[in-house]
Amino acid sequence: MVTDDDQLLDLEGVLAAVALALFEPGTVEVTLQRIVDLAEHAVDGCEAAGIMVVDAGAVRTAAASSPLVEAVDQLQIDAGEGPCVDASTLGATSYAVDLSDETRWPTFTGAAVAAGVRSILAYSLLADRPSALNLYSTLPGAFGATDRAQGLLFATLARLALDSAEERATDELRSRNLAEALRTRELIGQAQGILMERERITGEQAFAVLRRASQHMNIKLREIAETLVATGETPDTGTG
Repeated sequence: MVTDDDQLLDLEGVLAAVALALFEPGTVEVTLQRIVDLAEHAVDGCEAAGIMVVDAGAVRTAAASSPLVEAVDQLQIDAGEGPCVDASTLGATSYAVDLSDETRWPTFTGAAVAAGVRSILAYSLLADRPSALNLYSTLPGAFGATDRAQGLLFATLARLALDSAEERATDELRSRNLAEALRTRELIGQAQGILMERERITGEQAFAVLRRASQHMNIKLREIAETLVATGETPDTGTG
């Protein structure tokens, strides 16, 4: 006989495993896919899962555990309505118990039922950009009170994991930009040194030569400097 304590231990074990998996290192895209794949298996009643995001006002599917998700999401996007659209744009949980009896999204519901989906549970992720974790089932009333509680806990973990992945991506981009800036500065300094020694000019004058060449040739200053350092050829400034 399965007791409430046994069920609680099972839930704790599932959530602990989910948390460990979600916070493994990875890109934002990898984390999104990991979220939907885990949701499909971790939340009772869920047969497919997806994440919908809003970028610059455009709604799109960012990750899907099955082609069904992409198809049903597209129905919502085309109709401009649906539980997942509401959760993504309004920031609230949306539960369609049985789409065949649903009246909130008249354009979407008939098409969704025809596609084989009967119930959808959508959680706003409340991340930096509007987004939602969406759970789908081919059965009506697939998500009971316990399932919805599981889904909410999972969505909370998913949001934290997504925020963490986006923070890592921002830090990595900042580091790459810094490295690129330092490399550019180094190249320009080397190019200036070559011109200073060759032309017997000051560093300021050498930089002016590089800048005029960049403007004349419509090429970035870094590329002008890189070519000079690699070939030793004085860049064309257009002054004869």
